[in-house]
Amino acid sequence: MEVLVILVPLALALGLGGLFAFLWSLKNGQYDDLDGAAWRAISDDDETPPEKPSELASAKR
Repeated sequence: MEVLVILVPLALALGLGGLFAFLWSLKNGQYDDLDGAAWRAISDDDETPPEKPSELASAKR
């Protein structure tokens, strides 16, 4: 029973810490664009097209 004197305040502190971290991330816009990252991950658009092998060979010389 003496261990509850340590565990109950520790559990409350961890819970409040988690709640504070969630509210902080909510305030700072972490959850503003939930779909954007998902669509960027599955999009097939490349930033730059791959180079042709003939261009690579001439660049090495």
